[in-house]
Amino acid sequence: MIKPYRSIRSLSSLLLGVALLFIGCAQAAGPQISPTEALDMANRGELTLIDVRTPIEWRQTGVAPMAHRIDMQDPKGPDGFARHVLDEVGGDKSAPIGLICRTGNRSRYMQQELLSRGFTHVYDVEEGMAGNPNGPGWIRRGLPVQSCSDC
Repeated sequence: MIKPYRSIRSLSSLLLGVALLFIGCAQAAGPQISPTEALDMANRGELTLIDVRTPIEWRQTGVAPMAHRIDMQDPKGPDGFARHVLDEVGGDKSAPIGLICRTGNRSRYMQQELLSRGFTHVYDVEEGMAGNPNGPGWIRRGLPVQSCSDC
């Protein structure tokens, strides 16, 4: 016969272990800014805006006129992407960077990649270009977009 005390203690230990596993695996969210904030900061020269989407996506929707296009699917993986970002900010890992994608998922992922490589001021443009449950996004907010014929 199993004593109730041992069963409850074992169950508690198991639940605590599962909870710690989920907490440890979850990526901490970095700072976010709205599309409007990103536009204002980029226009004032306070932020380097980087569109991490693919060339096909850039052609489909266009890009923010001040955005640097760096496809996150670099042949050298996240290291190659980080190298291109570092080049865009003149080698300054403390330079403010805003990452934007379609809905905010990939930009958030790449934000974590850059932070893990020593970049210190990386913002996720939270609604992306197309919007998500947090808001309508860059395009539906009517923010400037230019076609990308050279993508």
